[in-house]
Formats: sequence, C-alpha cells, structure tokens
Amino acid sequence: MPRTSGSEIKDTKVSAVLLVTDKASQVTAEAIRHLLPYWKWQVVEDCSALPGVADPDTLVGFIIPPQSLNQASALWTEQITQSCPGLLWVAIVGEHHCENAEFMRVVAATCHDYVTTPLEQMTDLLPAILGHAAGFARLRAQLLGGPAHPAEVPDMVGSCPPMKRLGKLITKFARVDAPVMICGESGTGKELVAQAIHRASARAQGPFVAVNCGAIPENLLESELFGHVRGAFTGAIQDRPGRAELADGGTLFLDEIGDLPLSHQVKILRFLQEGCFERVGSPRSTRVDVRIVAATHLDLEAAVKAQTFREDLFYRLNVLQIKVPPLRERGDDIESLAAHFLAQVRTKTSTEANAFSADALLALRRYRWPGNVRELINRVSKAAVMAEGSLITPADLDLPDPRERPSARVVNLQETRERAERAAVEHALRDSNYNVSQAANLLGVSRMTIYRLLEKHGIEIS
Repeated sequence: MPRTSGSEIKDTKVSAVLLVTDKASQVTAEAIRHLLPYWKWQVVEDCSALPGVADPDTLVGFIIPPQSLNQASALWTEQITQSCPGLLWVAIVGEHHCENAEFMRVVAATCHDYVTTPLEQMTDLLPAILGHAAGFARLRAQLLGGPAHPAEVPDMVGSCPPMKRLGKLITKFARVDAPVMICGESGTGKELVAQAIHRASARAQGPFVAVNCGAIPENLLESELFGHVRGAFTGAIQDRPGRAELADGGTLFLDEIGDLPLSHQVKILRFLQEGCFERVGSPRSTRVDVRIVAATHLDLEAAVKAQTFREDLFYRLNVLQIKVPPLRERGDDIESLAAHFLAQVRTKTSTEANAFSADALLALRRYRWPGNVRELINRVSKAAVMAEGSLITPADLDLPDPRERPSARVVNLQETRERAERAAVEHALRDSNYNVSQAANLLGVSRMTIYRLLEKHGIEIS
C-alpha cells in the first residue's frame, strides 16, 4: 500500500481535533490551521468534553500542552491521549517540554509523533509531517477497523442525550485498560456503569469484584482489600485472600473512593503503581493483574485542595472519567425507568398495578429526585404494594398531585439558579444559531465553560 505524502493529502478533507489549553496554545493552533486550511478542524478547549466531540471520521488529534510544566503534566497528557484511543495523536511541544524526561516519556508512549515550536521554522516540513500522520491514521483505520459502534449497556434504561453519550464513553473506555473514575450523585447507578465497562472489555470473562470503601470499618479495610494470613490479628484463624487478589484477571471496583481514609490512600497508590501488595501479617508480595475502576459522589478536586485526598492518587485514578447524569436531567427516561422497575416488581410481588396514571406520570416528571434512580426504585416498589387498582396514582408514589394548586412555598435557590442557567445557555445557543464561540461571547464566558454547561444540563447541539 503506497504511503500518503503531505502534497497528496491536500486533495482530501482530513478531520482532526486540536486540543488547546491556554492562550499560547491557541496561537499555535491558529498557526496550524493556517498552514493546513484544507483540513477540517475541531478546536477543543474542555478536556472533559473531548471523548464526545470527535465525529466518526476524525482520525488525528493534536495535543498542545500548557506552557507551564508541573508534576501533573505527564499524567495529564497520558489521560488525554487515552481518553480517545481511536485517534492518532501528535504532540506540539516547546523546547522546554523536550527537556523534561518524564513528560517526553509519556509523549513517546502515547503519541505517533511530535513537532517542536516555533512552527515558523518548519513551514515547509510541517505539512509533510502532519500529512504523513493523517495517512498513517487512515491506513490504521483501514487495516484495524474504525471505531466500534456503541455497545448496548445491560441493566441501563434510557435514550436521552446524556445517556447516549454515556454509552459511547463506556464503549470507548472498555477498549483500553487504563483506570476509570466514575463521578455522579448518590443513587445514579455508578456501579452499573462499572459493570458495563467490565462486560464490554477484554476482561469480561474475568471476575468483577466490588469494594465499598465507605462501608468497611477503617481497621478492617486493609484486610478486606489485600487479605491476611493466619494469626495476623485476633480472629484471623486462617489465611484469607483480599478483594484485589480475588479480582486477578478482571476488574476491581473501588466504590466511594473519596471516603477512603488518608492512611490507606498511600497503600492504594502503591498498589496502583506496582501492581502488588502484601497480605496483612505477611512479608511476601503478591502480584495481580487487575483493572481499576473507581467511583465517587464527592468533588475529588476540591478534596485534593482541602488535603483530604492525595493529589498523586487522584491523578492515578482519574486517567479516564465518566460523569453519570442525575435522574432529574434525564427527561423522558424517567417514565421508561418507572415502567421498567414496575415490570420487575410485578415478577416478584403479587400486585394489580400494571401502569401509571396520567397524573402519576406528570408527578414523576415534576419531582426533582434528590435520591436519583435508587429513590425511584424505592417509590415504585412501595407504590406497587399500596395501589388499590391497576393504575398507580401520585398518592401511591408519595408525590404531590399535579392537579392540586401548589401552596406558597420558599423557592429552592439552587433549583432556581440551575433553571436560569440552563435557560440562559439555551437562549444564547438559539440566538447564535448554535455557534458555541458566539454563544460564549453572548454570555461573557469561555468556550470551555459552555461545554461544561452543555454537559451539566444535558443540552445537545448538532
């Protein structure tokens, strides 16, 4: 198969992503776009939105790291490149980046090539280098196959835009073996997402072992995770393997990792770094092959700043990140979920209820669901028992009747702010004909902020 040159690629519309991080990288990105005007560019400022922005034809990604280097720069680069493993990455770096051995080690391991700035010195050479990268990416896609179609996620019901994005991320993240951090409010189904990643991965035939870090007493946590030998402590009457050992060859799910005491965080960090541990009471190291998936309802970045969560452990765990949407942002999915859970209850409980009244459906949509899916399951299960006919009513669900005139109440300030925020974003998008840059200017915020708000409120733009 012939090699593609920079001049040959001019006749083809290549789709590529440009990831910018600061003002200096924006200048570099503009220079690249000027040199290759015949390419179709997607400029991305929000790293967390990266996995969802690339269209199916995008083959190449250009990462322009921040000018300032720190201890997190190498891990940040690794996180970004692994979040979109289907892209062929090219790093655009400065001379000071090249002098940092740890940073360049990650570039060498995750990127196809790198180009040094200033780009003015490479005006003639750059199109050929990037054209060859595009040609190689196309060759790889032809021989190895393009991105897989999103897999169906068992036990997860819903077709709203946030859930569709979630399904795509699960499919992407299942292809690689990097750690995944699942974020979301309590009751949103984070463990179901972890199980879906496991089932769609190459480790599907191996075990899936879950550990609730917040439910195990601190003095027993190390024994639960890594096991113990006979006589290690009072009550240790025989050798016992820990959860990490039981997960060998599969996935270890660390639920509520944010509740892990600082004293145990360093032991988890060592396990992640070296892949081995010692059972309590034993000097012998045990090595296992596991993939780590963690979950939390806490803001771990805030916890790092508050020094209640180790920064190095955060970056080790947060290589890939998935945010599970709260139930109140899932629109019509609420009705589908309620019907699904009612059908499950009917297989286990003798009940006449087989559907929801129109008022009950309206009440379900209006309620804010602070307990998310877990609360919905609870209310539907109770309603199936309480219902006196075939239709479940708002009273059976312990929800206000939507036909009754609401009494005067104090408006929840957070709810009011979120509604106003969503409305402002939607108005700005409509006024700008859904141009993100223009919408950002209208609102007086950055493109990065717009992308965060789109994700937060489940707003999808074509």
